[in-house]
Amino acid sequence: MRLRVQPGARRDAIDGIAADAEGLPVVKIRVTAPPEGGKANAAVIKVLAKAWGVPKGSLDIASGAGSRNKTVSLTGDPGALLRRLRAWQAGMEIL
Repeated sequence: MRLRVQPGARRDAIDGIAADAEGLPVVKIRVTAPPEGGKANAAVIKVLAKAWGVPKGSLDIASGAGSRNKTVSLTGDPGALLRRLRAWQAGMEIL
């Protein structure tokens, strides 16, 4: 899943789904952690794990660790994960 992350925000939140400059969907997420020493990446994992109801260990920053644009990978039972993500997406605001 592709993300657009804002580190150093006032609160941790998932704002919704938006289109990037290329028109591709990204999940917009804010974290209070600063973008140093992997703190913001760890916060992103924590926020997503809580929102999706999955263990933090099942999430990984696959690319963009030093960038605001990231790709996160999710491991686990594909059917169960798909149901969780579809339910989560249904409740997300499209920005």
